Amino acid sequence: MSPTAGEQALIERFSKTYGHLTRSEIMLGIERAVCGCDYGCTSWTTRQEADDVGKILALGPGVRFLEIGAGSGWPGLYLAKRTGCEAALIDLPLEGLLAARDRAERDGISGAVRIVQADGAALPFPGGDFGGFDAIYHSDVLCCLIEKQAVLDECRRVVSHEGKMVFSVISIAPGLLDADYETAAAGGPTFIESPMDYAEMLTRTGWTITARGDVTAEYTETFRDMFGHEQANIDEFERVHGPEGAAELMARRHRTLEALDQDFLRREIFSAVPAG
Repeated sequence: MSPTAGEQALIERFSKTYGHLTRSEIMLGIERAVCGCDYGCTSWTTRQEADDVGKILALGPGVRFLEIGAGSGWPGLYLAKRTGCEAALIDLPLEGLLAARDRAERDGISGAVRIVQADGAALPFPGGDFGGFDAIYHSDVLCCLIEKQAVLDECRRVVSHEGKMVFSVISIAPGLLDADYETAAAGGPTFIESPMDYAEMLTRTGWTITARGDVTAEYTETFRDMFGHEQANIDEFERVHGPEGAAELMARRHRTLEALDQDFLRREIFSAVPAG
């Protein structure tokens, strides 16, 4: 399926961002200080969270691992190198994938990693046990997409019978009044609004939830830390994102903090297995 105009604009923005982030030593230094990695990441996954995900998914040699929305390779490449799993990384922004390919080569794991430009709602992989994946992961991806249920449908199609899926997602807190809901939506990722709770969406797409954890506090701490470093290095931030892009992103950062301060946003991690 073709991206909407809004999604295409987001893809193009991310592509430009990856190209600049991965070449900025200052921004990579901020990433190391805040998240414990230096891949040019755009999600909020810290190194500790990535390690936890690797354990939940039981990644290791011979395990077929798929990361959707892999960007420039965090944390998929890190997990592949650390655990020895066989990894497939997919996304649409080309610059991020090129950066991931280069990083895989530098890390000496290119032979164990497939990097494919593809839509998470139309995965180019066979399904079932023969071609299925043992482990699937996506980090803060569904909140950046319109076709959320289609992605979960596709994940269900390509997962093996004994496979697992873990993902993090930012969402609007339930039960908000209209004005508060608008504040949350304005402070969240571009396509944060969802037609239903993710638990219901998982059930509808053939998944059984095995764990659901609220990591809003950790997300808020990471966000504040990142924002503080960005403000302290505003000249480089503007060089990387461009004057207009930096101004727009900083304005969104302020809106996000406003929403977090009022408990209007939440970030959760779900673990699920195929139903039945």
